[in-house]
Amino acid sequence: MSASSAAGPGSGSSRPPGPPSGPFTPLDFQLVLLRRMADHNPGLVEDARRELGTSLADMREANRRWQAMLHARKGRAAVSRYRSVLGQPEASIPRKIGDLECEALLWPVPLWPDLRFEVLLGPNAAVWNEWLIRAPGTPGPALRSLADLTPWSCTVDEAARAFAPARPMEGTAPTRWRLAFTAPDGETGERRHCVAEFTWGLLQRVSFPEG
Repeated sequence: MSASSAAGPGSGSSRPPGPPSGPFTPLDFQLVLLRRMADHNPGLVEDARRELGTSLADMREANRRWQAMLHARKGRAAVSRYRSVLGQPEASIPRKIGDLECEALLWPVPLWPDLRFEVLLGPNAAVWNEWLIRAPGTPGPALRSLADLTPWSCTVDEAARAFAPARPMEGTAPTRWRLAFTAPDGETGERRHCVAEFTWGLLQRVSFPEG
């Protein structure tokens, strides 16, 4: 599914039988992640969905229910919602951003065994960011040229470090990020200006503004 084994889907379990009104599960949450990625990489998403043993209707229903939770008048706070869906985090890591003490909560994502879903909490437990990162202690991909920037191969921070200085750009939709930077062509070595697009923090595609 992906040129990078570090980002490729791992083993997934099939959805247990049950009515659509049942609890929203970690499997459902993975379908929510995939739903956003389908706009850019429908083939990868279809392969991942089949590996999870779910249908296109399952993915659409999971996304509908997630959106309903997000917009419910008396819905849970963001961090409580993640805890209710994903359970207790695998790790809680202190982070310092400037002078602010923050906390990063990490959950495993079976589709991408080398990644973790991170919720970054600021003061007063306010959610500042929600995306996929490389699991702590797991080697990231070797990013040397544009040829290495394949779909699902790296995260936002990995691309930003590999091709510094990278300029953050406004995303085209919620849960999407963009980075502008220059990187060498894999064949000629010529440096090219490009924009990398990410969904939930995972690379989806690279475009070239100059054509």
